[in-house]
Amino acid sequence: MQNNQEITINGEVYVPKASLAAPTLNGMEYCMVRTYSAGVFAGYVERRHGKEIVLRQARRIWKWAGEASLSQLATDGTNDPDGCKFPVAVDRVILTEVIEIIPMTGKAKKSIDEVPVWTD
Repeated sequence: MQNNQEITINGEVYVPKASLAAPTLNGMEYCMVRTYSAGVFAGYVERRHGKEIVLRQARRIWKWAGEASLSQLATDGTNDPDGCKFPVAVDRVILTEVIEIIPMTGKAKKSIDEVPVWTD
């Protein structure tokens, strides 16, 4: 999926370097966070202590489609937003037993933000 921030040269898609940087909010980095038993979330890491994280503006990544792994989702975003199920974001969540933290690109955050809120 190509957007107006990308350019294709000889079949290769290029994006501006700024879109690859992890978005920040008041010094907090936007990350994909996988926990042992609570699932996966995307949000701003406010604080980390051992395996515990406080995540702000956190959206649960209940089901994703269009990418093979969380690493790819955190880098490229989804190319199948209709196949994703992401509930509404919460202002703050404390996650324990965090096992993976992946900084997200601006492109990926934009993609996550554009997935409609799942309400079923």
